[in-house]
Amino acid sequence: MKVTVVGTGYVGLVTGACLAQVGNQVLCVDADADKIARLRAGEVPIHEADLPAMVQEATAGERLGFTTNIAEGVAHGDFLFIAVGTPADEDGSADLRQVLAVADDIGRYLARPAIIINKSTVPVGTAVKVRAHIAAALQERAVDVAFDVVANPEFLKEGAAVADFTKPDRIIVGTDSVAAAEQMRALYAPFNRSHDRLMVMDPLSAELTKYAANVMLATKISLMNELAGLAERMGADIEQVRQGIGADPRIGYSFIYPGCGYGGSCFPKDVRALAHSARQYDFDTPLLTAVERVNDRQKGLLERKVVGVLGEDLTGKTIAVWGLAFKANTDDMREAPSRVLMEALWRRGARIQAHDPEALEEALRIYGERYALQLCRDPYAACAGADALVICTEWPQFRSPDFIRMRHSLRRALIVDGRNMYDPATVRAEGFTYLAIGRP
Repeated sequence: MKVTVVGTGYVGLVTGACLAQVGNQVLCVDADADKIARLRAGEVPIHEADLPAMVQEATAGERLGFTTNIAEGVAHGDFLFIAVGTPADEDGSADLRQVLAVADDIGRYLARPAIIINKSTVPVGTAVKVRAHIAAALQERAVDVAFDVVANPEFLKEGAAVADFTKPDRIIVGTDSVAAAEQMRALYAPFNRSHDRLMVMDPLSAELTKYAANVMLATKISLMNELAGLAERMGADIEQVRQGIGADPRIGYSFIYPGCGYGGSCFPKDVRALAHSARQYDFDTPLLTAVERVNDRQKGLLERKVVGVLGEDLTGKTIAVWGLAFKANTDDMREAPSRVLMEALWRRGARIQAHDPEALEEALRIYGERYALQLCRDPYAACAGADALVICTEWPQFRSPDFIRMRHSLRRALIVDGRNMYDPATVRAEGFTYLAIGRP
């Protein structure tokens, strides 16, 4: 099948590469000429497991191509995926300008029947707007071309996006057209063989499903973090509580790990966007407001723990930070707890020595060269002469460190663990003051 994907971010590039891997002819379109040049050279600009090899193999096999020419992209595809960004506006709403601009371009160049598939995360009702924009552009050209608009939300976890696409839990197809649903079923057939994971529903329900899924997961995280704060006050151990409630199959173990807050490109933005949409329908959502408020408070917890030991004025103090990405197996620092921590510590006069297995270049891009930030390729180098070590990301490389080496490197044997990676008794036996989340 001939597929066009507009947008080469996490969603667009993974979608294009995975569809090309199973034999489709895929053309990816992006307005960023530098990014397209890098992709043509086989360079993948994001850290995502298995993606570089997949892109390089499909490109060499001439099943995957890249262009900046949107007209070429529209002419190529029988399936036209929209996978551009929907960043948050100041009021929390999703900015649809890129999505609707692509819809305008499709209407400007569409010359044969096609299925337009919205893969971007968008508010409920966006499929209607996309259809209207395409229809208006076609009418302006006095051209009558049949097309369908399908809501097809992504459920890709950063760090496991390729596996999520090729072995999906579910494939949501939002359309009122029986013919479009069957064509989507054929497109996704290679990923839907062992049992039927494809669910067809109306576009409004499909769009809401994406937001509902992310908000549900964010709610679990914030609730667990709130319980962790309560456990800490009461002298209980939230890790034991977590195991106790996770054994209940109605609750399960997923997304009940206490920590220093969620970040990334999805959860923060989607919670705000759904709350904004609810206000437009004059519907009160106090739980969504609380989820965001708890998360904002949680991101400031690590700073409060450091200050509780080292004092309010951190001038002359150096803090080691392990983990800059918002979660492991990615280099994404969007809304990462590490950013909240470092910026708060800088305001108090501290210097930061930071290590992350993948996000050092991203940190340099965000913060540039500065005296108060030293980026270290080695985790133990980050500890050298530091007054405390703060862990922000649960990278596997941090799970079994050399505690003796850490203690000798640190000026003060203080660990503030924002991900509860260690057993408190073990760490304290090594001579550390150990502060975790929700643990006595």
